[in-house]
Amino acid sequence: MRATFKTLDELDLTNKRVLLRADLNAPMANGKVSDATRIERLIPTIREIVRHDGKAILLSHFGRPKGKVDPEFSLEKICSAVADQTSRQVGFVATDWTDVSAAAKAIDDAPVGSVLIMENTRFHPGEEANDIELAKRMASLGDVYVNDAFSAAHRAHASTSALAHLLPAAVGLAMQAELEALEAGLGKPKKPVVAIVGGAKVSSKIDLLENLASKVDGLVIGGGMANTFLHAQGYGVGKSLCEKDLKETALRIMDKAIDSGCAIILPIDAVMAWHFKADTPTRLYGVDAMDNDAMMLDIGPSSIERIIGAIDDAHTVIWNGPMGAFETNPFNAGTVAIAKHIAKRTHEGMLVSVAGGGDTVSALAYAGVKDDFTYVSTAGGAFLEWMEGKPLPGVDALKK
Repeated sequence: MRATFKTLDELDLTNKRVLLRADLNAPMANGKVSDATRIERLIPTIREIVRHDGKAILLSHFGRPKGKVDPEFSLEKICSAVADQTSRQVGFVATDWTDVSAAAKAIDDAPVGSVLIMENTRFHPGEEANDIELAKRMASLGDVYVNDAFSAAHRAHASTSALAHLLPAAVGLAMQAELEALEAGLGKPKKPVVAIVGGAKVSSKIDLLENLASKVDGLVIGGGMANTFLHAQGYGVGKSLCEKDLKETALRIMDKAIDSGCAIILPIDAVMAWHFKADTPTRLYGVDAMDNDAMMLDIGPSSIERIIGAIDDAHTVIWNGPMGAFETNPFNAGTVAIAKHIAKRTHEGMLVSVAGGGDTVSALAYAGVKDDFTYVSTAGGAFLEWMEGKPLPGVDALKK
């Protein structure tokens, strides 16, 4: 990765105004940040900047203000959470981004080693339009640019793309770790590679499945989307979630996998219920004998065993999406068993494990193994588009 991207240690940060593209778009509850994971991952980069007496000037979007100033989406409310994580005072710089002269003075007046948060970049319509004039105003506030927001890298916005071309630029420490982990997952992985893809619908992950079918050695398909593949093979799926109109798409993906030497691994048994609610009565059925009035809501023990066998044969595992409705007992067994087995193999040094996507991160936390994978991405859309093989404008802008 070092040959492709300029890294933080290659920038002169001493006494510099460092424009740090962060992702402060954190979930809120009762006026406070309810999950500070994205903020926590910024801290090493912020500390490195202030260690060199630089000023860390954080740029971020927050919510969807649609290019207008909207107090509901002000980043001022995030300052206390950043202060808690950095154990430093954090200043707030208000601006509507049409005139940044007052913001420039506030930055200049701040002492060296300051941490400052600029107002929401999406308060100006030029942000989402990747407007060069807005990027120039942003650039006038700093000496160097660092992007530490991989989660926003799939957007060609002024603060992620245009700005990177106007100042000496590098990736931050969190983004560097993310890119290195992803390179180990799909770029130049240790083979065999097994990808595990779950979730509700095939329609939301067609590009992902198409890309993986030609790149990995084994493709595990679980969750609701597995029902569409089972239906395509002629199995009855009862009242399970199933996109029957995507039968031909599923068959095409399976044909592509066969042509590429990729094994498709589908459930062979399932936990079945007549009602989708906690602690409802269930039955275990093979997928060739499903009750027409029931729903498949989790993979069964034989399917778990089969997937664990594939994991044991792999050196790299990439995971996106749960195997069942894990939030609702008793449909959590498949996801938890697989998560714990991957964590165990990773701990033993037998496996490189990379996971990402909102539901996946929640599932790993539920299973108690979020910190036991090689890397867990919180990037959401950017992680998914990387898995789909799509270019990421915020990453491409930082290439040497």
